This record gives sequence, C-alpha cells and structure tokens, in this order.
Amino acid sequence: MNVVVSDLDGTPAAAQPVEIVERKGGGHPDTLCDALAEEVSLALSRFYRARFGFVLHHNVDKVLLRGGAARPAFLGGEVDEPIELYLAGRATHEYRGVTIPVEQLAIEACRSWLSANMHALDAERHVRVHCLVRPGSSDLVELFERQRREGAPRLANDTSMGVGFAPLTPLERAVLAAEESLREPGAPERGEDVKVMGVRVGARSSLTVACAFVGGHLRDLDAYLAARARTADRVHAAATAALGAEPAVEVNTADDPAAGSVYLTVTGTSAEAGDDGQTGRGNRANGLITPARPMTIESFAGKNPITHVGKLYNVAATRIAEAIVADIDGAREAHVLLVSRIGTPIEEPQIVHVRLRAESPARVAEVAPRATEITRHHLADMGALWERLLSHNLATDRPGSL
Repeated sequence: MNVVVSDLDGTPAAAQPVEIVERKGGGHPDTLCDALAEEVSLALSRFYRARFGFVLHHNVDKVLLRGGAARPAFLGGEVDEPIELYLAGRATHEYRGVTIPVEQLAIEACRSWLSANMHALDAERHVRVHCLVRPGSSDLVELFERQRREGAPRLANDTSMGVGFAPLTPLERAVLAAEESLREPGAPERGEDVKVMGVRVGARSSLTVACAFVGGHLRDLDAYLAARARTADRVHAAATAALGAEPAVEVNTADDPAAGSVYLTVTGTSAEAGDDGQTGRGNRANGLITPARPMTIESFAGKNPITHVGKLYNVAATRIAEAIVADIDGAREAHVLLVSRIGTPIEEPQIVHVRLRAESPARVAEVAPRATEITRHHLADMGALWERLLSHNLATDRPGSL
C-alpha cells in the first residue's frame, strides 16, 4: 500500500479571508433523495443478510424527486399533486432460486423513513414511489461474488476516490449546530426542510437560514412571524456557542409579510411544490458542503456498504483524518485522499495521500510514521466498517457517530 504523508501548506480554511459552508437539513429535497437511497440500500442489505447470510450485489444510488403541487394555508392547506419519487439503480433480484421482492422492500423502506422523519407529511397520500431498480450487470455481479470465494478478499467495485478532513472550523461547527438545533421536538409548526448557509468575512460570520413552516400549526401571519423569530433565536444561540462569537442570523429572507408572502407549506418540505431533488447534490459524507475544502463529487448515498468505495472511502478518509488530529500531538489539521482501483482489495488502495499541518515541515516529517500507522490501522478495520454502516443512514448520521 502506497501511503504518502506530506506537508499541508497554504492558509487554513478558518484563517482565509472568506469562508463559505452549507448544510441541507433532513427535509430538503436533495437530502430526502440521499436518505431514501440509503434506506433502500439498508433494507436490501438486511434482507439479503437475513435470508442468505451475506449482503448481495446492489447499488441503488440514483433517486430523483419530482416536486408536487400544494396550496398551503394557515390552519390548513392541501396537497393537490403528490411528490413523485423515482428510484433507480441495480440490485440482485434472484439468488439460488429465491426471488427477492426488491420493489416491495424499496417502497416500504421509503414510506417507513418518511413516516418516521417527516411529521407533517403523509407518506401514503403525499408521495408516490416508483421503483425502477433493475438487476446488475453480469461483470459487476461476478466481481461482487468473487469476494465470497474461499480466501478471496473484498474487491473494490469501482475506481474512485474518497476525501476527508479534520478538524472542522468554527463556522463548519456552527452550521452543523444551527441545523441540528432546529430538530428538537415540540415545535410542530417548523418543518424538516431546512438549509443553512454560513458565510464568514474576516472575523464576522453570518448565517442565512431557509426553514419551511407548516401552515396547519399556525393560526395566522403573526403566529408565523413569532415562530420565525423563535427559529432565529435558536440558530443564534447554537451558532454562538460553536463560534465563540455572535453571528448575524436571518431566516427566510425571501418573505414579504406585507404582501402575505411567507415560506408556508402543508408538509414541511418545499418538495410539495417548490423544489425538486436528486441524490448527490447535497451534503457530503461528513454532513456539509464545503467549497474551500477538499471534496469529491462522488455520491455516497445508496451505494452498497460492502465493496463500493464511493461510500466506504469517504467515511474511512474522514475517520482517518479525525484520528490523526486526535492522536498526534501537534497535528493541527489533516486532509486524507484515498483512491481505489476496481477489482483490487478494498483494504489496499492504490494511493493514500495524507496532508498534515503542523508547526513546521520538520514536525510533519517526524510524525509521518505515526500518521501512516493510523492510516493502515483504519484501512485494516474496513472489514468491520460495513457492519457499522448497516445500522446508520449516512444522509443523517455523520461518520463521527460510527
């Protein structure tokens, strides 16, 4: 395995003159697509394992959400046309003479997740699910099957990359904390469709929040404005704690209360009428969108947790970066890039590039053996990582929770 450790030069993200960080909450149409792709993969993985003792080939990583049509109103509102979900990808439909109910599993997984996570959305009436998942190509299925031959390692089913970094900047922590602060129970007037955009210019930070409100839980415009103010206060408190300084906070800046135009929904998500969604367009595997940081456009959602490096390497790279910063004295920042080669063991990427920031290049060279050791340890643990992934939806659970 080729592990290269080098000096991370340049200005740290937190010290650059401008920093931009975004997070899309659980009810955002793009996050919905990621979460549902993950749920379908998890449902298939658990069925395969329970029925056959192992997870069969699948990648259900293409979900498209077509927004519906709705008429929100205070103390009411109606959904006139449901949200349309199109699930695409590949999965094993038959094995050893047993037919796998892929469509049933996929649809049930979507409805179950929506019912559990979207309090104002009726998963039966407000959503139509179309399962377009087909059997996998013979060459990739054969590659997947090869791992179960006696003595065969797990083989990467793609040539791809994964990227991770640590630690988070104060603004990154603030954006995460802001969105998480809006999930608390007891506020049914607030929908799950939240987006937080954090911008720092010099020492001054601002957070712009889009938050869908549920008209059925608000009596009138005054109630809406009061709920919006409470939302701004919660975001301000959470972000201040993370930043160590007070940011400017604005919520639903497109509102025009004088004209009666406010961000009101029936279901708590803009997918009911105003927005469409797609897998891979939202948060990266660490839960953030960070253009000033190393990122990959590889979508993790819906990829199988056994051999697809598009999922495994993004999680592993993040965990390696976090471990290096936590375990090595003087390691101030780490960027990790893993690159696979299709058909080779997952635990043996063709290249691992670890970039370290320390007080000097000499210190980086001094700790490089320890960074390599930590990297090798985490790669050797990849065989256990997929087990943990079977109990986590990466669209809502970040790698640090694994």
